[in-house]
Amino acid sequence: MLATSCIQPIDMIKVRIQLAGESAAVTNPFKIAANIVRNEGIPTFYKGLSAGLLRQATYTTARMGIFRKVTDKIKDPVTGQLTFAKRATAGLVAGGLGSIIGNPCDLALIRMQADSLLPAAERRGYTNVGNALSTIVRQEGVLGLWRGCAPTIARAMALNVGMLATYDQAKEVLTAKMGQGKTTNFASSAVAGFFASFLSLPFDFIKTRMQKMSPLADGTMPYKGSLDCAMKVARTEGPLAFYAGFPTFYFRIAPHAMITLMAVEYLSQWLN
Repeated sequence: MLATSCIQPIDMIKVRIQLAGESAAVTNPFKIAANIVRNEGIPTFYKGLSAGLLRQATYTTARMGIFRKVTDKIKDPVTGQLTFAKRATAGLVAGGLGSIIGNPCDLALIRMQADSLLPAAERRGYTNVGNALSTIVRQEGVLGLWRGCAPTIARAMALNVGMLATYDQAKEVLTAKMGQGKTTNFASSAVAGFFASFLSLPFDFIKTRMQKMSPLADGTMPYKGSLDCAMKVARTEGPLAFYAGFPTFYFRIAPHAMITLMAVEYLSQWLN
C-alpha cells in the first residue's frame, strides 16, 4: 500500500498509454501528464487510489504470503535451498491465486482511471472503490467483478515469477558475493523490478483493455475474450503494441517492486 501511494500517478499515465491505441490518442507520457494537469487537474493522478490500496491489501498480500508459504514447503529438507525452477513454480501458483482474490479491486481501479476518457454519457462515475464494487454487482452481477480475470491471472503469474522468484534468486547470488545488507537488498530488488516489468507488460496490456471495455452501439463487446483481444490488437496495432509504454510501465513496476520488497524486508526484521 505504501508503494502504491508513491507510484499511483505513474500508474495513471501507464493506463492512459495502454488505452490510447483504441483512439489514436497521444502516447507520450510527458504530454499525457501535461494534458491531465491542464484539462483534469492534479487530483486526477490519484483517481482510483482507494481501489489501488484495497487491491494491494488483498491481491499483493495474498500473492506474497502464498509465495512464502509455498517456498517454505518445497525447500530441500536438508540444505533448505531452492532451485530457480521451484521458485518460479511457487511464483506461478501464488500469482494465480492472489490475482483471483484481487481481481474485483483491480477492475474497479482500471475503470476509475479510464472513466474520464469516455464520452460524458458513457462515464460510470464511480466515487470510490466501495461504490464501484457495489455498482458493478448491481449492474453486471457478482461474476462481473471477475471481468478480465484470465489476463489478470496470467499477468500476476508472470509478475510473480519476475518479482518474487527473481528477487530471491538474485538475493541468494548477490549475498554470496556482497554479503547481507541494504546494498544487496536494493540490487536484488532492482533486478526483480526489471524482470517483473518485462514479463508482465503484455498481459497487463490485455488486462487493461478487457477491464476498461464497455458495450458498443449494437450491444456487443469490443473483445470476446483475452485471445480475441490479443489477436485484434496484434492485427490492428501491431505486435509491438503489447509493449506500448514500456519505459513508463518500468518506472511504475520497478519502483513499486523495490519499495514493496524492501519494506517487507524491514517489516519482517522488525516484527521478528
